[in-house]
Amino acid sequence: MNIGLFTDTYFPQVSGVATSIKTLRHELEKQGHQVYIFTTTDPHVEKDVYERNIFRFPSVPFVSFTDRRIAFRGLLHAYQLAKELNLDIVHTQTEFSMGLIGKFVARAMKIPCIHTYHTMYEDYLHYVANGKILKPVHVKQMTLAFCSHLDGVVAPSERVIDTLQGYGVKAPIRVIPTGIDLEQYEPDEAELNVREKYHIPADAPMMLSLSRVAYEKNIKEVIDGFATLLKKLPNAYLMIVGDGPAKETLEQQAHDLNLDEQVIFTGEINNNEVAAFYHATNLFVSASDSESQGLTYIEALASDKKIVVKSSPYTDDLLQNAELGATFKTQAEMVEKMIYYLKHDKIGDHTGLNQTLKEVSSETFGEKIVDFYHDTQLNYEENHERSADIGN
Repeated sequence: MNIGLFTDTYFPQVSGVATSIKTLRHELEKQGHQVYIFTTTDPHVEKDVYERNIFRFPSVPFVSFTDRRIAFRGLLHAYQLAKELNLDIVHTQTEFSMGLIGKFVARAMKIPCIHTYHTMYEDYLHYVANGKILKPVHVKQMTLAFCSHLDGVVAPSERVIDTLQGYGVKAPIRVIPTGIDLEQYEPDEAELNVREKYHIPADAPMMLSLSRVAYEKNIKEVIDGFATLLKKLPNAYLMIVGDGPAKETLEQQAHDLNLDEQVIFTGEINNNEVAAFYHATNLFVSASDSESQGLTYIEALASDKKIVVKSSPYTDDLLQNAELGATFKTQAEMVEKMIYYLKHDKIGDHTGLNQTLKEVSSETFGEKIVDFYHDTQLNYEENHERSADIGN
């Protein structure tokens, strides 16, 4: 198949969506498919640099998310490219510029268009005028408008499909969790020695927060909890990996709590070094309740690390086996479980872990997406044949 992935974000931008698309491309190509990325320009990518099967369209920073981009032209160019490439299916990854272009291309070429709904926008309304302009009803309207005339929608988790069905989306929806490359998280003797680099004693208990450092990730709660945890484990460390709009505020919070020495902010790291940070820690922790799936949770488990994360339908289902970690609802519960799992950080029985990881491996992800492509193509052809018969 010739597959067009239309996205507003792609590497070198760092995000869960960019990672998901890169993983999908890799798995589709492993199966022998031709994959073409239609995305935005990026200031970190020079115009004359050759990128295999990647087409970038003129873009500007997105309002309120200046580290994200939005294309401002390229509709006809994308259509011409798609015709030359003889695309069989369009798979959009955004509801904005490149997603709208992808929908136009699919309709003009009379091929199926499916979409992955990556982002729970209701969790991000505070970025626009502090939530005073856009309301949940506007998210519903936007989602319904974009999902109209789609041939299928991929939901990364049950939370997403429940939300879409609650909005009234009529397109066929299939839950397909984004997969990860499990081999990428196996220990490597040549990898970065994180503890040595940041001067953390080898035997000190250390927790890891790894994400975009944004307000909706609720890292503030983790820092507050860590301050309480130190009363029981005074030699513990908290490493916060990533960058984003909340970083300065969180650094000030840590300073005000006299935690400058034990809360370490690394800033953005190289994607190739991510596994080393998981391997260096004893426990992964997150208080975010804005995750549509939570790829970092799976990455931590793939790195053989237990996790303590905010309770949600997705995380409660993921952590039914206490051997892998636990969820929490209150800060007191979070602190209690962080202390417990720092003291009991080794995964003894890997049976449950291996089964969980198999379900979210990149290989399984790719296979399920291709199955959805084939089913969507069949439905598309049947619907158009039926429409033709009615027209005659």
